[in-house]
Amino acid sequence: MVGEKILVLSPHTDDGELGCGATLAKLIRQGKEVIYVAFSACEQSVLKEFPKDVLIEEVKLATKELGVSQDNLVLYRFEVRTFNYFRQQILDILIELREKYKPDTVFIPSLNDIHQDHKTIAEEALRAFKFVNIFSFELPWNNLNFNTCGFEIVEEIDVMCKINALSKYKSQAHRPYANEEFLRAQLRMRGVQVSQRYAEVFEVVRLVLN
Repeated sequence: MVGEKILVLSPHTDDGELGCGATLAKLIRQGKEVIYVAFSACEQSVLKEFPKDVLIEEVKLATKELGVSQDNLVLYRFEVRTFNYFRQQILDILIELREKYKPDTVFIPSLNDIHQDHKTIAEEALRAFKFVNIFSFELPWNNLNFNTCGFEIVEEIDVMCKINALSKYKSQAHRPYANEEFLRAQLRMRGVQVSQRYAEVFEVVRLVLN
């Protein structure tokens, strides 16, 4: 149903892994092509003990852990918490990505995400990709509401890929969600909802059946 070419729109480095890392690992394992796009390396908010550009190197390591080809990793340098001031520029980039990659499915943040950068990417992505499948990934600390209507069942191998990928973000280890205990608990909870061991959940924004 998702097709052969998947585009992931991650407002900041690590959002894509947090929201759908296990699903991406599974899709890549199945032979799908995944293109991962991060719009900011959050250089303005990196802790002082790390180099400002540390997240650029960390996202390369993390996406490699998922199986994303380095040729399919696309990085932009928008300043964190300013995306809403660059809506047209971001929309233009999204249209360029659409024409270049012609994805079958696009993963985006929730349209109900309260982080201003996440919300901007979600809203502009809906404009750019409204004729293909669009699924919103879950970031519960930012989601005011989340409609749990789509589930991707994943296996232990995919769970470990997600955990290992996020472990590469040493600069984000202080975050309360950046640990194996939380990640497994979330995957386990969503799995229970569909009588499986592990799952990731998505809002179905657009579903195109052929």
